Amino acid sequence: MTRDVQMLQVDEVEPVEVVPGIVRRALPATEWARGWMYDFAPGAEWPEVDVHDGEERYYVVSGEFIDRGTRLGPGSYVVFAPGSTHQPRTETGARMIGISILAR
Repeated sequence: MTRDVQMLQVDEVEPVEVVPGIVRRALPATEWARGWMYDFAPGAEWPEVDVHDGEERYYVVSGEFIDRGTRLGPGSYVVFAPGSTHQPRTETGARMIGISILAR
């Protein structure tokens, strides 16, 4: 692998438990952005209100998230501006993959 590209299978990245029912896989990062994937078990909720220093984007891969009162199923794409907040949860269990644009 060269330094100008990073490739991997996300399910091969070691999962780390954030809180019971939520695991995170840290994906390759650069000085401009970091990638991540979260798996939420049914009934899981992010443990606190998430405040964004920079822009954050996520894509719902499977299941359904409820975020800011909106139900987001597979194929949903969400963009949060710097300074925004949210606290995602799920009733069904769900997977999201996202990118945090680092504040500069």
